[in-house]
Amino acid sequence: MFRPVALVLCLAAVGRAEVHPMTLRQAVALALKQNPEIELARLDEESARHAVRIARDPFLPHVTVGSGLAYTNGFPMSVEGSAPAVFQARASQYLFNRPQSYAVAQAKESARGAAMDVANKRDEIAYRTASLYLDAERSTRVAELARKEAESLQKVLDAVRAQVAEGRALPLVEKQAAFTLARARQIVENLEIEEAGDETSLAVAVGLSAADRVHPVIGERPAPSLPASEEAALQTALESSHELRKLQSQIAAKGLEIRGEKAARLPRADLIAQYGLFSKFNNYDLYFAKFERNNGEVGVSFQVPLFAPGVSSQLEQTSTEVSHLRLELANARNRVSADLQQSFRDVKKAQTGAEVARLDLDVAREQLSVYLAQMEEGRVTLRQVEEARIAESDKWIAFYDAQYALEKARWSVLRLTGELVGSIEALP
Repeated sequence: MFRPVALVLCLAAVGRAEVHPMTLRQAVALALKQNPEIELARLDEESARHAVRIARDPFLPHVTVGSGLAYTNGFPMSVEGSAPAVFQARASQYLFNRPQSYAVAQAKESARGAAMDVANKRDEIAYRTASLYLDAERSTRVAELARKEAESLQKVLDAVRAQVAEGRALPLVEKQAAFTLARARQIVENLEIEEAGDETSLAVAVGLSAADRVHPVIGERPAPSLPASEEAALQTALESSHELRKLQSQIAAKGLEIRGEKAARLPRADLIAQYGLFSKFNNYDLYFAKFERNNGEVGVSFQVPLFAPGVSSQLEQTSTEVSHLRLELANARNRVSADLQQSFRDVKKAQTGAEVARLDLDVAREQLSVYLAQMEEGRVTLRQVEEARIAESDKWIAFYDAQYALEKARWSVLRLTGELVGSIEALP
């Protein structure tokens, strides 16, 4: 999804791009640190933690202070439900409120689900970065091979021109060689553009500017280790899947919501307290037998719901949502299982392809060695040797493609088993 946009941006900013050489481990570590999608997931997690504190807030003392100053003519009447007072304070707190208690538990479960989202996003970004890194590394190697192939074709063209000048070759052969060289140079140019686009896409994935580029550090890496068996990998994948754990968390949260809705029929108790500083200017001493300047009360307010017609409908709606989530969970389990099986098939297919590409490359290298020996004996021409080099270069490209396909397939398996980040962090 990054490549088309990144390519356009790269071409526009190529003059001021900054190149950052990185290994695979460094690129993934930087992406996990500053990729904006992970930051957004972390912000959602932080918002979920704030929701827990908000839900718990009614169980903490709420104290308000103020004044109910008023001029009284005749009998002192209430000011907003309270007697006129110079100073007044009120306090309230939930003592027993089961719906709100379940709301707190539901908010905690939602916060746990948000943490699963962060972990899932980390795995997604790590795999995306690793894939883009492999693409950029392949582009770098293939572009270098294409440049060497163009150099060989230039030598072939020089040899053909010499033969034409000596009358040992037709001018048509020279034109064919020139065309082949021009096509090779066009391929080099296209590969260099693709290389720049891949490096820009990688820079965006690790959280850098689109004007920057991340250049892979070419080197040998140990092959990612896979689980001992497909069955063990499937068990690990089902246990560690952040997607499945998120759905399980959502089901648990909905279960708490159902319990909270059922608890709406239970009584509630609130702690209440009030203090008021009264003044004789409000005629208290004229209408009451005794005047008391400092007045206060502490007590418990009880509420017993008698008729709650909407609870049944809410329960039915929430139960339907739970059923929907359970179906999603079952489908997600099947999808994880199918994806893992396909990933193992891809690994096996890529292993076979890599072995065939290696054998094909060995043949091409051996053929080139034979031609080099024969050229020293004068049995083959420079043109034949350079053509053998071109063939070897093509086999190297096929070999690299097979190797990268195999490595990407292995990373896909580790992504599903939840071991991707740890395996990349263990790289040198």
